[in-house]
Order: sequence, then structure tokens, then C-alpha cells
Amino acid sequence: MRLLLFLIICQCAINSVNTHHVSKPNIILLMADDLGIGDLGCYGNRTLRTPNIDRLAEEGVTLTQHLAASPLCTPSRAAFLTGRYPIRSGMAAFSRVGVFLFSASSGGLPSEEITFSELLKQRGYATALIGKWHLGMNCESSNDFCHHPLSHGFDYFYGLTVTNLRDCKPGQGSVFLKGVQKSLVIPIQIAGITLVSLVIVQYIGLLKVPFKALGYCLLITAISVAVLIFFFYHFRHLNCFLMRDHQIIQQPLSYENLTQRLTKEAIQFIGRNTDAPFLLVLSYLHVHTALYASKNFRGKSKHGLYGDAVEEMDWSVGQVLDMLEEYNLSNNTLVYFTSDQGAHVEEISSSGEVHGGHNGIYKGGKSTNWEGGIRVPGLLRWPGVIPAGARMDEPTSNMDVFPTIVKLAEAELPSDRIIDGHDLMPLLQGKVTQTKHEFLFHYCNAYLNAVRWHPGNSASVWKVFFFTPNFSPEGSNGCYDSHVCFCHGGFITRHDPPLLFDLSRDPEEKVPLTPETESHFYEILRVIYLAVDNHTRSLHAVPNQLSWDNLLWKPWLQPCCSSLFQSCYCDYDSEGNLPEVHSG
Repeated sequence: MRLLLFLIICQCAINSVNTHHVSKPNIILLMADDLGIGDLGCYGNRTLRTPNIDRLAEEGVTLTQHLAASPLCTPSRAAFLTGRYPIRSGMAAFSRVGVFLFSASSGGLPSEEITFSELLKQRGYATALIGKWHLGMNCESSNDFCHHPLSHGFDYFYGLTVTNLRDCKPGQGSVFLKGVQKSLVIPIQIAGITLVSLVIVQYIGLLKVPFKALGYCLLITAISVAVLIFFFYHFRHLNCFLMRDHQIIQQPLSYENLTQRLTKEAIQFIGRNTDAPFLLVLSYLHVHTALYASKNFRGKSKHGLYGDAVEEMDWSVGQVLDMLEEYNLSNNTLVYFTSDQGAHVEEISSSGEVHGGHNGIYKGGKSTNWEGGIRVPGLLRWPGVIPAGARMDEPTSNMDVFPTIVKLAEAELPSDRIIDGHDLMPLLQGKVTQTKHEFLFHYCNAYLNAVRWHPGNSASVWKVFFFTPNFSPEGSNGCYDSHVCFCHGGFITRHDPPLLFDLSRDPEEKVPLTPETESHFYEILRVIYLAVDNHTRSLHAVPNQLSWDNLLWKPWLQPCCSSLFQSCYCDYDSEGNLPEVHSG
């Protein structure tokens, strides 16, 4: 009897420990950059090798209608971290440019916003962000770090504060050249012609122009041109650098073994925190251009450098999963894999090689709210807690990660603001069959572009577009002439009435419905307009973090590990003891 009682007590103690671990699991969030949903084997790809990512699908849940809150990096990542539409935090632009492009910009994720990393840190989690941030850095000085990851709940940061751009890698071209030529060459020509004309009329005596005024105009023009030439000539040094916490450790960034270095940092962080709950956000630079791949992967895929980069990222995911196995952490760790938006279909190199990914059957890509721009991979694995091999077709959002992991960490959701995401666990565990997202609002920058409605009593998923981008050339699947699609003016076509699709029957968004082909056409629009009205009334005016003033380069905010006169050069990043690489 005593032996039986002893065994019962032991079993209760073990169950108590297991319950504790399950209630506060480790969290690993893996986010690719510009990865197409059609690039992975678990979503139907048969030519790229992604066995480790596919393993997450085999051992967990595959979300087939998982959506980015924005089709652009900066607003999508802001929504991911906060669980809120980016329009609520001022992280959605009213101008043409919808992301941060320079390290010395003053905009960024406001300190008033609450991130899941802050809330988990308060609950005793060790927190780290490794890889891409792209949510700002400084406000008023080059070292105030008001928007830096360490100011938003991360204990440790190793990565890039802006993003990986073609301009960061010699020989890969420029994302700015065409825009600069269009935007600046003509104004400079006009200024030059005006100054020359003023000098001529002054010389022949037709008009008296104060000499000082001419001198000041000439000086201002010369300084402006010199600053622009200096900035773009040194763009790589000024904007493409690697940081550890607040310190720049490599400027400019070297692509040599970069994925191995990011992976090494990730597995070392896991190794340092095996005895306490941790949050790891591994935010890959793959597969945003400039594309790169280590020599073990270069030339090994069937899809050029893009495929090589995808397969190298898959290797990195495998290293993280192997680390969990090594420390017996798999059963106590929720792993999530996604992309910040769909593939950038317009990415084609100067030699004609496709450098953008594949969005499967879905229309459009990055920068658009067609399904190809916002429908992204959504894979979640937690052995013993969520089912293995399940597929769910309910609309879900990257904003859902916020309330999901905050609740798992036994933290309180903020009560002073609207959280747009919903806890995924009831859906993942089969406790409910339908998402709480009756409506999802799709913004193109700060402009409400489309709305998705999934009625509770229907299998239909209705989607309306108030405007759509003008693809160029006409009849193509993207805006190849401008490299990305824009959200206003002559770049779009407005629709009245809106375009209506039923994604449950037409996921490719091929044939808009009409009053003749859909008997409930106007009733559907009426419900959606009411939802838009309710949503719009929930918005409050906030400072625009992506205004031109916040976007432009400010020399006094420029971070530099040496000095401007030394071209901001340093390399303190050691590559010792990199993880062993096998390309498969």
C-alpha cells in the first residue's frame, strides 16, 4: 500500500513538472524574407529540396490560408511583433515608399507599442532576435537606440537593423538607381539650367540678380549634389552592417558564410538557455535580394541562386531542430515557420536570371494584396500538444502569433489597446473548427485595399478589392517596369463596385463575381462595408513613422564603427567554429 502511494505521489510530481513545462514552453519563431508559399515541398513544390521545413509540416500543423498583415517587410513585421494592424502603430506609409531603406532614418516601431518579446521577458523568458529587424534604430542621435531590438524586449540581438538589399552586395545592381534617375536627374538639370540662365541674364544686363543670391543658390545646389553622390557611392558602407547588441561588428556586411554565422548564433543561444524558457526569433535574410549562398550550396539546386538560398535556409532550420533534439527540448518547444510576405516576382537579375520565388497558384506577389502577396507558409510544431500532419484551411494571420505565445507564457494581453490577432491554440488543437477572424483587412501601405470575410455559417471566404495595382507590362503578373507595385494615383485602378471573389471556389482570383453570377452580391458588399465602417472607427491618429521626414537619410543619425572619413569600415565578427554544413 505504501509503495502504491509512493508511486502515485511520484507520478503526480512528474505530471506537475510536465504541466509546468507545457504551460510555459520555449518559443522559436522562424521567419523567412520574401519566400513564396510555392517554394516549399509541404506546399506542393517538387523541385526544391526543403526536407527540414517539410518536417515541421509532417510533425505539426500546416496552415493553408495563413496571411501576412501586409505585403511589405516593415509593416508586416510590425504587425507580427505587436499583434496589431500596422496602421494602428503608424507603421504604414501614406507616401510611395512603404519600408525603411536607410539605417540613419528617424522612424521606427514606437516605444509605446508592446511587443510579445517584452511580455515574455517580463515572464522570465530569455529573448533573442537573430537576423533581420527592419523596424528602425535611432530617433535623435546616432546612439539613442530608441527603435532598436534591445529597446523592444529582446535581451540579445545579432543581425541587420535595416534589410538585405542589392546595393549591399557588389555586382548585384541597385534598387535605387532607376528611382534616383527619375526623381533627381530632371530637378538637377532644371536647377542647373536656371542658374546658368540667371548668370547669362545678369551678364548681359537684362535682369539684376543679387550676386549673393546666385552664390547661395549655387552653393546649396553643389552641396546637395555632393551629399547625394557621397551617400549613394558609400551606400553599402553606411547601410549594410552587422550588429551584436548595440555594437557594429562588421561594416560593410560580408556575405561569406553569413547563414552559418546566423545559425551558429541561434544554436548557441539555445545552448545557453536549456534550463529556462526562451524566445528565439530567427529572422532569415534569405531569400530577399541580394541573393547569396555558401559554397556548399552554390549551384546545387535546380533553380539557380534563388533555389540555392532556399535550400541553405532549410539546412539552417534543420540545425535548429537538431539542437532541440540534442538537448531533449523538442517536446517543450513550439516552433513556428513563416515568411513576412509572398515572393517578389519582379526580381530578375541584370543577366535575366529569376531571383524571385514562386507563389504557387496564387496571383501577384510582394507589395500586392492579391493572394500571392499575402498568403504565406504557416507551419507550427509542438509534439504531443498539437497534432502531427494536420492541414487547416481557416484564415489565420501572422498577427495571431502575438496572443498565442503571450497566453502560453502565462502573460496578460494588454487591455489598453486593440489586439487584432487571435489565439491559435484552440484551432490548432481542434477545440474549435473555425477561426475568430470573421473579417481581415488588407492594407496597401496606409490605404485599405481589400477585405476578407469568412461568415460563421458558410464555407465561403469572400474577398473584395477597392482598388488593384496596374500590372506592367499589361497582362503580366506584376509591376516589372517599377520593380514593385504602388498603392495610389496612376499606379492603381479603383473599382466601384469593388471586385468580389469567393476564395473557396476561386483561390487564384481569376474571375470577379458580378450581380449576375452571385445572387448575394450586394448583400455581401453591405456586410463588408459595415465591417469597414466599424474597423475604421476603431482607428486613432498616431504619428506617421514612414513619413518622408522619418524615411530620409539624416547624417547626424548615421551609425559608423570607425568614422565617415575612414568609410565606416570594421570587421570584428569571428567565424570560428561554424556549424558543419552538408548540402544534401
